Amino acid sequence: MSIGVFDSGVGGLTVHRALVNRLPQADFIYLADQANAPYGGRPGEEIVDLTRAGCERLFDAGASVVILACNTASAIALRRLQQTWLPGYRKALGRPVNVLGIIVPTIEAATGLPWEHEAERRGEKVEQLDVLGVFSTPGTTASRVYEIEIDKRRQDVAVFSEPCPNLARMIEADAGAVELATEVERHVQQLKTRIGRYPDRAILGCTHYEIVADMFRAALPAGTPMIQQPQATADALELYFQRHPELNPGTGGGRTFLTTGAPGPQNGLVESFWGGPLRFEAA
Repeated sequence: MSIGVFDSGVGGLTVHRALVNRLPQADFIYLADQANAPYGGRPGEEIVDLTRAGCERLFDAGASVVILACNTASAIALRRLQQTWLPGYRKALGRPVNVLGIIVPTIEAATGLPWEHEAERRGEKVEQLDVLGVFSTPGTTASRVYEIEIDKRRQDVAVFSEPCPNLARMIEADAGAVELATEVERHVQQLKTRIGRYPDRAILGCTHYEIVADMFRAALPAGTPMIQQPQATADALELYFQRHPELNPGTGGGRTFLTTGAPGPQNGLVESFWGGPLRFEAA
């Protein structure tokens, strides 16, 4: 058995690395759907179909849990898959499996509250708002998942999302540092203009963006807190396995990297983030 990690491309490696650091004995299979990346601008039904196909591939390879290390897939496909596809698939497979996302632990980290918590609406005026900026793909932005779910839990947090339609594609294509930094700065300034000031905190709501997190830190005011999505996901998964001993993450420390795109070494930007060479096998 193993833990499957699924993303449209290389962005999920940021989550994968945090999970490996937290659960070093577990076996991991990473699947990048690079043939169809990025997901952010695709229609919702297409995202659901692509995500389901990725999950099936990982379950067939022995995963007991699949982590959707993609905000777009988590926002658009996860609930549909959990409610309408997974129960029948689990029964046909004949063993316990589950699909989890990265948005729930991120919102828990951003609010400091468990997912089950919902705030009482008293109609009282909030004297001071905590302004939270979310940089994400157009698909995640359009879902308004961060605005909706954070508002349920915290009346004193105002969420403003900034869609970045080209950034994930640029990271996949190994764009140069100057080009990437310019794109990041442009979106930070656009968000500032819409809010009227810089956000108090930020979420990088696409796992690709963690690869250029230093550029976001440079573009935002010094010391702006950033919610660490990979760390939040690792914290949540460790607790999840403690609650669900029936799901086996493996004990051999295996590491497999698969892609629906061109197999072989990854680009220099990804390998720089990873800290060494990284080869993907054909899925």
